[in-house]
Amino acid sequence: MTARHWKVLAVNPHPEATFEHEHEALGPLGVELQRITPRDDAELIAAARDADVVVAMRYRLRPDVIARLDRCRLLPSGGIGVDHIDLPAAAAKGILVTNMADTFVEEVANHAWMLLLMAARHGVWLHEMVVTNRWREGQDQIYPILRKPMPRVTGQVLGLVPFGRIPRAMAKRGHGFGMTCIAYDPYVSAEVFAEHGVESASLDEVCRRADIVSCHLPHSPETHRMIGEAQFAAMKPSALFISTGRGKVVDEAALIRALREKRIAGAGLDVLEDEPPDPSNPLLSMPNVTLSPHMASASDVGAVERRRLMGRQIAAVLQGQVPIGVVNPAVLPSWQERWTPVGAR
Repeated sequence: MTARHWKVLAVNPHPEATFEHEHEALGPLGVELQRITPRDDAELIAAARDADVVVAMRYRLRPDVIARLDRCRLLPSGGIGVDHIDLPAAAAKGILVTNMADTFVEEVANHAWMLLLMAARHGVWLHEMVVTNRWREGQDQIYPILRKPMPRVTGQVLGLVPFGRIPRAMAKRGHGFGMTCIAYDPYVSAEVFAEHGVESASLDEVCRRADIVSCHLPHSPETHRMIGEAQFAAMKPSALFISTGRGKVVDEAALIRALREKRIAGAGLDVLEDEPPDPSNPLLSMPNVTLSPHMASASDVGAVERRRLMGRQIAAVLQGQVPIGVVNPAVLPSWQERWTPVGAR
């Protein structure tokens, strides 16, 4: 297939997006990303039925849409998560799905560590003491310390769920703070745990032993509300809960109860079940909760690298090559049979 026949569609892109970084790889192939901001799925199907690649930006690709993508060979996600792309539907059509996980590891780990320190050191509260002219009140409440527990992060137990790229980066930071690191991930080998100096444990054991539980789960039917009542009940009253994966992996009502009833000490959250949250969400007004607006992956460097990687993924697929970052590798045999030139197999 020649370049003039390739159609790459960017669905619902930011109005200011220029695609110059994606075009570093696509330009030599004579390919440009075409924009569409569909009013509904029917309009998207009409435009994307003959597209070779569909990049869904802030748009959920439902099964009935994917089923109508007759020429599509790639659905790249713009970030780490792929929960806006129906993976079973993509598999049924033999379409590869990729993510940008490698470009965000350090950013997300840094952000999670910021939330960890902010929660442990009561960073928001301390800031408010200064900017609201309550400096002395802050000092009075810190001493005696029993009025505002201030745990020492150094030497504590860090529990990680699961143990993919970002949790491994978290373990590295934990070791730098002299922490004991344990993790739950039934899909990771004992050799990988040993390589990173992390102890493999059950989910229950991670919750029971950890002083800080850092959750980085992607959202899927398997992980939906995986962290719930039983997990919060197992945690120490002094434990902190950090979450930078997806909000729907946590039973938010159970988390709110655990915080209200002081069954855990605090939380640092970059993700929530509903985003943006309802203004009445109790988490928004809890003094022992630190929040950020799903921005853990944001950085100047990461944003550019993500876009370059997406361009390389698209360019590879258009030339019949397997791209970096495939999240549904079971589709590869049928995909290669359909799209890879006979001489290149």
